[in-house]
Amino acid sequence: MTTDFRRREFIPLLAAAALRPCAAGAQQSDRMRRVGLLPVGYREADPEGQARMAAFRDSLARLGWSEGRNVQLEFRWSKNEIDDITAEAAALVGSAPDVIVISSNLGLSILQKLNKSISTVFVQISDPIGSGFVGSLSHPDGNFTGFQNFEAAIGGKWLGLLKEVAPAIVRVAVIAYPDTAAHSEFLRAAEAVAPSLGIQVSAIKAHNADETGRGIAEFANAGGDGLIVLPHPANINSRALLVELAARLHLPAIYPFNYFAKDGGLVSYGFDQIEQWRGAAGYVDRILGGTKPGDLPVQAPTKYELIVNLKAARELGLTISPSLLATAYEVIE
Repeated sequence: MTTDFRRREFIPLLAAAALRPCAAGAQQSDRMRRVGLLPVGYREADPEGQARMAAFRDSLARLGWSEGRNVQLEFRWSKNEIDDITAEAAALVGSAPDVIVISSNLGLSILQKLNKSISTVFVQISDPIGSGFVGSLSHPDGNFTGFQNFEAAIGGKWLGLLKEVAPAIVRVAVIAYPDTAAHSEFLRAAEAVAPSLGIQVSAIKAHNADETGRGIAEFANAGGDGLIVLPHPANINSRALLVELAARLHLPAIYPFNYFAKDGGLVSYGFDQIEQWRGAAGYVDRILGGTKPGDLPVQAPTKYELIVNLKAARELGLTISPSLLATAYEVIE
């Protein structure tokens, strides 16, 4: 499958329905409804996690759902480790909410084993078909639906952008987690375009942040000169460490989400996650109103944003071309 990753306006397929002024679910039932949220990848004190929960809450309120009056939100925050995520997901399923909202492939794969019937809206999920979460994007069936992160082909796009930013790179490592099936697809996509770019691609396979750090250091000491950081709870949770390590080891790196670049990373290429959380509120509203999750199509981003951190580039001795800067959504001085 080919994907156009050029800049386009973000217009979700059902944005109008998600933000409509009359909330079908809120109007159809006066009884208290319960929504459980497990934002895997973000600790409770993380401002990025809180921003996503605020967007969800705000959108749900606009649809007529008032906390304490007709809806109760149950937040579950994890330490972003498999055992802890599993415990929080099991507790959430055990509390039997009307709808569950969850993020990350790792989180959803754990929930999938525990939850066979509760309606679930997922957010920030990569390659949901290839990962076995849904059988179809247009009509997912089952009790899962939601919002997709990236298609597999973006692995090649990340590599191409990194080469534009740092033309001298010849050895690039992809930080991949075996617990996330989509990472294998991202890696294959990068490997497919690598020969045309004169790059050798390898994988740093890790199970936690400590293993990732050691793998990056070993890669740099062996002559590696570039990194692709894939979307994963461990990478999100340890983003400050990853950005600092890449800078200290003089490794140009590309990241999947804008906060990596805003926190000092060289460049990021991804989409606006906040909008997906707003969309998730719209889907929750529709499900509470009686729509089956399987009848709601999985939505994908339609705008990808390139963010370049010039301060990080200067510290790495890189000069970003004017043509690339012209395509950037944001340039951080």
